[in-house]
Amino acid sequence: MSDAPQSQRAAAFDAWPEAALILDQNGAVIAANEAAEGLFGQGLTRLARSTLKSALPPGAELGVLVDRCMAQFGPVRERNVEIALFGHPGFTADAAATPMADHSILLTLHARSVATGVDRSADPAGLRSVMGLGEMLAHEVKNPLAGIRGAAQLLKSGASAEDIPLAQLIVDETDRIRRLIDRMEALSGDHPPVRSAVNIHQVLDRVRALASNGYADGLALREQYDPSLPPAWGEEDQLIQVFLNLTKNAAEAARARGDGRGEISITTAYRHGVKIRGPDGLAIHGAPLEVRVVDNGVGVPRRLRDHLFEPFVTTKAQGAGLGLALVSKLVAGHGGLIDFESEPGRTVFRVLLPTAPATALKGTVSA
Repeated sequence: MSDAPQSQRAAAFDAWPEAALILDQNGAVIAANEAAEGLFGQGLTRLARSTLKSALPPGAELGVLVDRCMAQFGPVRERNVEIALFGHPGFTADAAATPMADHSILLTLHARSVATGVDRSADPAGLRSVMGLGEMLAHEVKNPLAGIRGAAQLLKSGASAEDIPLAQLIVDETDRIRRLIDRMEALSGDHPPVRSAVNIHQVLDRVRALASNGYADGLALREQYDPSLPPAWGEEDQLIQVFLNLTKNAAEAARARGDGRGEISITTAYRHGVKIRGPDGLAIHGAPLEVRVVDNGVGVPRRLRDHLFEPFVTTKAQGAGLGLALVSKLVAGHGGLIDFESEPGRTVFRVLLPTAPATALKGTVSA
């Protein structure tokens, strides 16, 4: 690899707002970012001369978590882990250990409380860190994206009649990603989506086209739409991103069956009387528009089900665990709700969304 990507990854690691350590196969600290240095103070210097396990009390939760990660070579996450190094005053943190390709371990800590009693979990979903990192890398993404769009336009000019729609799909998707990046740069605060009346079936048709020509190629992809649905009240680009993430996860789960019989279905329905309590815990609004994404894969492991929408929780060995956390944030920003049920052979993700108010429907056509 070139030095540029290496330096970019190092800069991203150091700028990550949460404490992060990299441990070698023996549990020794080989790298720490600025947040970790601030969290551990001078204790980090002592830690670098030994191993994490030797600095912790016998049987400490954090040591067990790292051991589990090394043993199964898969991501492990625990909430409310008590951490005390070298007998110093401890603190509570959500901890995640993720194996890297070189068999080192990335250990991240979202500190919730320290000895002073100060709560450090003002961002319960942990997505502010993600958005901050996205803002930092946005410029690096926009440049190659412009090149992809230009290449697609050139291909379109010389494409056959049957290939022109695929070239246009690439152009449309690069434009959508560019718009999403622009919005991500503005997501340092909790800005609500810019909503309008959206035909949810047009959103799902776009997602289906992308899925069938990409990550779901070779899988059975079925749909069952309620043609009488009214428009949703949302931001089209964000809703496309929500269902892209859900169908991509469904495709990976269905493909993991390994028998060539994987399938995904997308259904829509109107659920009369569905009400959702708002973030303030008081206001209640309707969210009767339902979209279900169903796969016949192996199911979500039971140990992850209570934390599936949290950052860094993933069933994939090399996954970052950010997709469903972002989906949850986007759905909540729309005043909607996402939940799931899973068993071997059937996993259902259900998204409930509000319908567009009557004042927004002037000049629009029902879905």
